[in-house]
Amino acid sequence: MPSIEERFSAALHGSARAWRQAIDRRLKHLGISQASWMAIALTAKETSPPSQTQLAARVGVEDPTMVATIDRLVKAGYMVRTPSDTDRRVKLLSLTEDGRRIYQSVWQEADIVRRELLGNVDPDTLRVVTEFLEALHAQIESRP
Repeated sequence: MPSIEERFSAALHGSARAWRQAIDRRLKHLGISQASWMAIALTAKETSPPSQTQLAARVGVEDPTMVATIDRLVKAGYMVRTPSDTDRRVKLLSLTEDGRRIYQSVWQEADIVRRELLGNVDPDTLRVVTEFLEALHAQIESRP
C-alpha cells in the first residue's frame, strides 16, 4: 500500500493535470492551446511585463518551447515583444488589446470551471487546502 506521501504526490500531480485539462476542454472553442492560454493568463496577471525567460519559468517549460508559443501568440496578434530598456537581449512581453480581450474570455470560462468544480466544497476546507498548497509552493520555490 502506498504511503500517504506517495498518495499525496499522485493526487497533487493528477489533480493539477485534470484541472488544466478541464479548463482546456472549456476553452477549446477559442482555438488556443493550453500553453497559449496559460501564457496569456500569466502575462495578464503580471504587474510589469515579464521576460520570455520569466514566463517560461512560470509556465514550467524550457525557453525554446516558450519562444515557439510566444511566436504563435505574436503572429495571432495577442502579444507583443519589446526590448528591455536595461538589456537589449531581453524581450519583455505584453498583451495587445486583442490579447486582453481573449484573456477576459479565458478568465470567464475558467471561472465557470472553478465554480463547477469547487461549488460544493466546504469553504473552510477550501481555505485550509489552499493555504497548505500556497505554503508548499513557497517552500518548494525557496529551495536552492
